[in-house]
Amino acid sequence: MHRRAGLSLAFAFAVFAAPSFAAETEAPDPALDAYAKPGQRVDIGGRKLNLRCSGSGAPAVLLESGASADSLAWYLVQPRIAKTNKVCSYDRAGFGFSDDGPLPRDVDANAADLHALIHAAHIELPVVLVGHSLGTNIVRRYADKYAAGLAGLVLVDPPPQHISEFSADFVKADREMHEKVIAFATMCEKAASAGQLARPTGDAAQCIRPPNPAYPDALNAAIHAQKEKPPFWHTLISEFQTNLVLFEQPVSPKENHGALPLVVLTAANAFDDAPPEGKSAMASAQAKTHKLIVATSTRGEKRWIASSSHDMQLDQPDAIVTAVANVVSEAGSKSK
Repeated sequence: MHRRAGLSLAFAFAVFAAPSFAAETEAPDPALDAYAKPGQRVDIGGRKLNLRCSGSGAPAVLLESGASADSLAWYLVQPRIAKTNKVCSYDRAGFGFSDDGPLPRDVDANAADLHALIHAAHIELPVVLVGHSLGTNIVRRYADKYAAGLAGLVLVDPPPQHISEFSADFVKADREMHEKVIAFATMCEKAASAGQLARPTGDAAQCIRPPNPAYPDALNAAIHAQKEKPPFWHTLISEFQTNLVLFEQPVSPKENHGALPLVVLTAANAFDDAPPEGKSAMASAQAKTHKLIVATSTRGEKRWIASSSHDMQLDQPDAIVTAVANVVSEAGSKSK
């Protein structure tokens, strides 16, 4: 499924609609039971973020999820990286098992939280940051603010920015749909505040998708419980609202990551399920966005990943693991 962080139709489908599966779904992976409960809840100054670390070896690798996602997004990638390095994923404020955070939940707020988390959890610096989708914008902002603590960046299919350069009409239509999605999420937030999402009726019954048959029962129950509460919804709404501004901006000409090892992974099939009128514009914006991001570092590199959707961490996890290993190697050679 295409989940470009600025595309309203994709967001609405990803958050609210029921997932589709093959006729015969494999039995749930018991390893997913770990995501039905918190890992380590780390105090970052009066509130706690849920952190999941595994493996050993420096530099540590931090995984930043895409829009509306939490640490579960990395369940295929994290154990692979843990074979060679310490690797941590976490739930951003308001999602998963993390406490609510002050609004707005924009890239600056999330980058500041990540910085606080790394220090509060005593994770050794420098670290390699891996971001997916919206997470690429968060880790890039982190790199702008806290470059001294970084060993490298791996950016998994950064969302297209400034699509209006290629189709103002598509962006206008998308923005109108975006506003409808925000209105629907606002209804869900009100239902959550009234305690109505445990057994929702009417329109509120569409707020939480049915259980995922690929997940263990405990995980489905935990996800439902999280979405019954207001923090998930007002965090989601804030994310939608700030993304309207974030993704309409081009990559800043001032963004500069020096000689930091940086790999951009471009998904070949990111827009396969996008509406026809927007597919060309998004593909053009993707190409320009990725080119500009690569140019922010003298050690920037773009890799085209065949047979990959936007959710590369699910269908091509080894491409991410390889990129991380390459960046770790480059970071090590640079420090010698």
